[in-house]
Amino acid sequence: MNHMDRSGKMIGSPVKRVDGPKKVSGRAVYTSDHHFPGLLYAVPVPSTIASGIITALDTSEAEKLPGVRLVLHAGNVMKLYRVSNPKVLIDEKRPPFADNEVRYYGQYVAAVIADTFEQASAAANAVKVSYNKKPFDVGEHLEGGKLRVESERGDVEKAFASASVTFEATYVTPTETHVAIELHATVATYENGAFTIYEPSQAVVNAQAVAAAGLGEPKENMRIVSRFVGSGFGSKLWPWPHFFIAAAAAKQLGRPVKLVLSRKMNFQSAGHRPITQQHMRLAATPDGRLVSLSQDYLNHTSMSDDYHEDCGEATPFLYSTPNLRVRTALVRRNVGTPTSMRGPGAVPGLFALESAMDELAIKLKIDPVQFRLINEPKLDESSRLPFSSRHLVECLKSGAEKFGWSKRTPDVGSMTRDGKILGWGMAACTWPAFRMPTQASVELKADGTARAVCATQDIGTGTYTVIAQLVSEETGIPLDKIDVALGDSDLPPGPFSGGSAATASVIPAVLQAVRQAKKAAIDLAVRTQNSPLLNYKLEEIEFAGGEIGVTGGPRMAFDRAIEMAGAASVSGQGKSEGGFADPLKKKYSLHSYGAHFVEVSWQPEIARLRVERVVTVIDGGRVINRKMAANQIEGAVVMGVGMAMFEHTWYDPRNGAPINSNMADYVVATHADAPEIDVTFLDHPDTIFNELGARGLGEIGLAGAAAAITNAIHHASGVRVRKLPAMIEDLLGA
Repeated sequence: MNHMDRSGKMIGSPVKRVDGPKKVSGRAVYTSDHHFPGLLYAVPVPSTIASGIITALDTSEAEKLPGVRLVLHAGNVMKLYRVSNPKVLIDEKRPPFADNEVRYYGQYVAAVIADTFEQASAAANAVKVSYNKKPFDVGEHLEGGKLRVESERGDVEKAFASASVTFEATYVTPTETHVAIELHATVATYENGAFTIYEPSQAVVNAQAVAAAGLGEPKENMRIVSRFVGSGFGSKLWPWPHFFIAAAAAKQLGRPVKLVLSRKMNFQSAGHRPITQQHMRLAATPDGRLVSLSQDYLNHTSMSDDYHEDCGEATPFLYSTPNLRVRTALVRRNVGTPTSMRGPGAVPGLFALESAMDELAIKLKIDPVQFRLINEPKLDESSRLPFSSRHLVECLKSGAEKFGWSKRTPDVGSMTRDGKILGWGMAACTWPAFRMPTQASVELKADGTARAVCATQDIGTGTYTVIAQLVSEETGIPLDKIDVALGDSDLPPGPFSGGSAATASVIPAVLQAVRQAKKAAIDLAVRTQNSPLLNYKLEEIEFAGGEIGVTGGPRMAFDRAIEMAGAASVSGQGKSEGGFADPLKKKYSLHSYGAHFVEVSWQPEIARLRVERVVTVIDGGRVINRKMAANQIEGAVVMGVGMAMFEHTWYDPRNGAPINSNMADYVVATHADAPEIDVTFLDHPDTIFNELGARGLGEIGLAGAAAAITNAIHHASGVRVRKLPAMIEDLLGA
């Protein structure tokens, strides 16, 4: 049962997920669960080289095998188009089978479609490909590329050269792969000239536009369905080549086609967080005031696509300094195209910035928390705009108090407990506040239920529940009588689930829609014959607790008012603004803030390093659902443990393949690695951003987490981790 908070309000209450019962009972239908009469199975044929030219493709043996319906390749695939509209988002822009050049290991060179998955797999193995191999590069050290300036003020070179205290170092984050439990998959049907494509999409509206552009079909002939997503972490934001293969096969064969990538294929051709290499130079006065800050960063991208990991996103505004410069460049590698991974840009960027701040604080002999407080800006110094809401100072002070930071002794290895060496570290975090254009519709029905619809999607973050809470808050209708429909491009267009933008985007649209529906119900109540509210003025009527009535006067259930009017339902529509060019960004600096405090234990005699506890304080605006919000931060912190200590995708220098392309060899944090986590939300509504003052919380919990952990590792061991993940060998070498 879901409960409101003590005030009787639904907003802010820790209610359980409304979609939870479907998920735990197995009634939630994910993409690969879809099955249709006559369904065929597609299995791609990946390249076994990282660079070269296909000189021959022999499909003869594969075509003779039982159940094979088609071997799709460059010679027989329908025309597929490069998506060139900058408003239609896709990372790997080259259509599958577009030419005979191979640019990365695992690039699809063909695909087999057969009656069963086993038949398709056997036939895919029987396709023979000959190559003219070319030299390739999957190396981790990045160099080259012309640096371009992203943000600049003052003169960093002059300020650094004349500063009393300076520090510089290079920080590296490795390739990380999303490894969502749900594999990438596409199920495509083509009937009567129209596609329905089932896809675990984090952006059904964009996927519809991508499908129309890539397949050369009218947008109205494209429907994307994504009811449930088994996590994506960014890898499912935009369609990948297999999406087009399944759709093309469905059209060419006139049969439904299911394509589920193997785990290895997920590593090869469905995105990853790229390597970043960041050179930081900081300078300060002896009393700890920053006078110069520069960040030159590189990230790898693929041979054909320009993916930019925005590591400098937070640097220009997080701390006050008169002289700042952020520059960046891309370095090409023979790897699949990178993509967004939870907290793209800011997460690796803050590992470098918050590590460097810790190192400079130590050099200055100033407490790391105090060092950040000294350099708190009064406004966004990069844009000269005021912050819409900023409570980083409170996050730092509150986190320090809850953690017990005042008991920290600064000397390396100076703190112990139960025979273990303790390390205490901290870092600040931030994430942009995004909102996207959104439409929603809410229907109030004569049977006492409500229905809210929007073509956004729930990727496990709780969007179904948030929308139900909004409708319940406005109407008083219980959650179990509110149906929320998402994940279908046929619904009113909604935002993508990325950048922590979905909740803030749907709030204004849903509130407008439900209020319009309430007004329509009230209008019926005052105009319908025999209604106890007949002839009352609209301004006298209220809609609360599921009832329409007058304070101290007659009242009636909202569904009775609709029923008496002979109507099945009333509805309302809502619309909200936003986008990458959100006009609000011209007036305010829009961000969330937070602070992580971490305790690690280090036992060199048995080479055991563990994150013991984490205290995180978040300034994310108003919290809509405390249970789900805490879950988001807790999950992000555990992901931070993985980033700091385990995750690293390795490429084989002999052939360019991801080596540890499975869940046995790609190590992620498990329950056994999870620390004790204490999450606090300051809950300061940012009403400049939206009416309820809510900002997204999906990514900020990962930002800064790795730096807080590695700062704690240094405090315990004296080893400064500047290249992730932390390696036991490095700690033992100390």
